Amino acid sequence: MSIRARKSFSGLSVKVAAAAAALAITMTGCGGSPQAASDGTVTLRFSWWGSDVRHKMTQKLIDAFQAENPNIKIKGEYGDWSGYWDKLATQVASQDAPDIIQMDAAYLGEYAGRGALLELKDVDQSKFDQAVADAGKVDGKQYAITAGVNAQVVLANPSLVSASGVTLPDDKTWTWDEYSKTAADITSKSKDGVYGSGAVTGDAPMNLWFRQHGKKLFAEDGHFGFDENDLKGWYEYQARLRDSKAVPPASVMTEDVTASVDQQGLATNRFALAWYWSNQLSALSKASGQALEIHRPPSADGSAADAQQYYKSSQFWSASSRTKHPAEVQKFIDFLSNSVEAGQIALADRGIPGNSEVRTAVTPNLTPEDAATAKFIDEISSELGDAVPVPPAGSSSVMEVLGRYGMEVHFNRLSPEEAAKKAYPEAKSQLRS
Repeated sequence: MSIRARKSFSGLSVKVAAAAAALAITMTGCGGSPQAASDGTVTLRFSWWGSDVRHKMTQKLIDAFQAENPNIKIKGEYGDWSGYWDKLATQVASQDAPDIIQMDAAYLGEYAGRGALLELKDVDQSKFDQAVADAGKVDGKQYAITAGVNAQVVLANPSLVSASGVTLPDDKTWTWDEYSKTAADITSKSKDGVYGSGAVTGDAPMNLWFRQHGKKLFAEDGHFGFDENDLKGWYEYQARLRDSKAVPPASVMTEDVTASVDQQGLATNRFALAWYWSNQLSALSKASGQALEIHRPPSADGSAADAQQYYKSSQFWSASSRTKHPAEVQKFIDFLSNSVEAGQIALADRGIPGNSEVRTAVTPNLTPEDAATAKFIDEISSELGDAVPVPPAGSSSVMEVLGRYGMEVHFNRLSPEEAAKKAYPEAKSQLRS
């Protein structure tokens, strides 16, 4: 889920609550998956969300697996993001969950914590970076396997940067203050309506800020890994961005985050810099008509090695704890995760492959933008901090609260201190862990 698509936070929060309510129903009785047929054939149900392009590509993955495993049949159940989680919550509550489930980090902790997911002990992750493998763990158990890898990046529009006459600092050494100054300089030296940076908000930039200051957004126990004073520091940075005009006025930012990605400021050549997930490079380059450049986010001390960067799983593969065929389920997930053939079919649709060997094999067949993303993912592998814990139940509501008060700072209706004092207890009350 795009960090730029912050408009989805409130809706996501409602869906998480609905899922939690449905999952609260006691999960007893018989599961919905069929037993093996008389000829030994096993049928597995597989659910995912996505576009028509993804649906067709996923069917090719199914066909390739079935060609190698004729005794395992995969029945696809797919839809779009908006209805996926309500349907899944209902299926789980009625003991009719699909065997294989495309999972998102926002829901992983909720479903795993309520016993709805199978522990995936037999899926090979020896070719995954440890942080990527650990991203699917809840309470030390592997309930999900990364389907694709992203990282938080700063994308740059080279035409706008060049037109301003401003030189971007080295992304291995730039600091948050240098980022703010650079963006402010671009704004001041550009035509009206062009801004140095889009909003620097959302969970990923905030988490990087906290991590670089020795804290974190969420701790392993599901509670906050920061305090009110840390939040005040983050809001003070937002105020500096506002005052220097490094970012657009709050009214412009509010409109931008509710726009579709192809209508946002970077895509329409109004923002010189913007924060996105790495897998969005291709779509944004196409929309802008520019060969956008990919850069590291800034660090607190000017060292990329200390920037506490992390890989984010764009999606996961999970399985129902009620499946009648755990061995076959894990065999299919292993194929999706570790097969070069599967990688050549999927390419970067769900993010850059987590398996490093698959990533290397598919890179020559990627689009230039996806190849640049894969190269970036490899380049920062030595700069990663600890894996980010799975977000706790209520995390999306937390981010809605923190983001709302951040905008109050940008509108200059609250000081950073006032915003932090109000936001911290309200956000904390949203946690259900």
